[in-house]
Amino acid sequence: MGWADRLLARNEGTGGPAEAELFDEAFLARLELLQVIARRLFRGRQRAERKTRKVGSGLEFADHREYSPGDDIRYLDWTVWIRLHHALIRLFEEDEDLPIRIVIDVSDSMRTKDGAKLRYAMQVGAALAYVGLANLDRVGITCASGKHHGTLPAVRGKGRIFRVFEFLRSAPRGGPTDIRAMCTRVAAESRQPGLTVVLSDFYDLEGAFEGLNMLRFRKHEPVAVQVLDPLEADPTASGLRGDVRLVDVEGGSARDVTLSPRALKAYAEAHQRFCEHLEQSCRSRGIYLARAPIDVPFDDMVLRLFRQGGILR
Repeated sequence: MGWADRLLARNEGTGGPAEAELFDEAFLARLELLQVIARRLFRGRQRAERKTRKVGSGLEFADHREYSPGDDIRYLDWTVWIRLHHALIRLFEEDEDLPIRIVIDVSDSMRTKDGAKLRYAMQVGAALAYVGLANLDRVGITCASGKHHGTLPAVRGKGRIFRVFEFLRSAPRGGPTDIRAMCTRVAAESRQPGLTVVLSDFYDLEGAFEGLNMLRFRKHEPVAVQVLDPLEADPTASGLRGDVRLVDVEGGSARDVTLSPRALKAYAEAHQRFCEHLEQSCRSRGIYLARAPIDVPFDDMVLRLFRQGGILR
C-alpha cells in the first residue's frame, strides 16, 4: 500500500539506531511491571499449562468412546455399565506445555514513516514473549516477509528474553508482504501446534486469510494483531494538500494525484472498509483480531490482548 513520498521513508537492511534503542533499560522496566500486572490478571494459572485439544490420560473428562479389546479397564465407565450394560471408555483432556509463537511481518509496508509500525510490532512481540517466558511457556519468534524468513526456535525461561531482543534487532527487514507464505512456513516448521500471534498491517488481504486458515488447518490457535498508523488510516490531519506523488513502497510504482479534502475523506473511508472486512472475515473463521494503533502504549496493548484475546489462560 503506497503513501506520499515526502511523508514516508523507506529503509533498507537490518535495524539502525532507532531499533537499537527499542529494548533499553526503560523498556525492560516496563516489561517487569507488565509481568506483575499479568500475573495478577491470571492468578491461579498453572505454569506451563496450556491445554491441548487432544484427549488422553489427563484429569478433566472429555468424552466417551466404545470399549475395544485391549483397552485399559481402569478407564471403563462402570456407572454406564451398571445402568445400561454398555461398555464405554472415558476419555480425558491432556494438559500439555504448548508453545507460543510470535510472527512479525517485516515487509516494506511495515517500515513506512521511519519504520514506526515495525518498531511497535517488535515491542508488542517482545512484551508478549517476556510474559510467556516468565510463565515458563516455550516461546518462538519469526520475522518474515516475501523476501526474508528468520526464526528463533522456541526457548524457555525469563533469562532468554535477551536472545529474543538480539534476534529482533538483527532480523533482516524489507521485501513484499506475503502473509500466506509466511504462515505456511511457520506451520511447516512447527512440530507441535500452539498459540500463534501474527503482527502485521495485513495489507495482503487475501494472503492473510489463506495464511491464517493454514494455521487453523494445522491445529494452531491464530491471533491476528493489526498494527495501524492512525495517520496512515486517516490522513485528513496530515496537512497534505495539492499535487503529490504517491509511491507504492513495495512495488515501486508511482502515481501523481491531487489531494483534496474530499479525496482524503474517500481514502479514509476506503481504509475503514478494509479494516471492517478484515475483522468480519477473521470473526467468521473464529480468529481473534485486535487492532493495535501505534499511538497506544505497547504495554496497554499487551494487557488488552491478555484480557480480550486469550493470549494466556
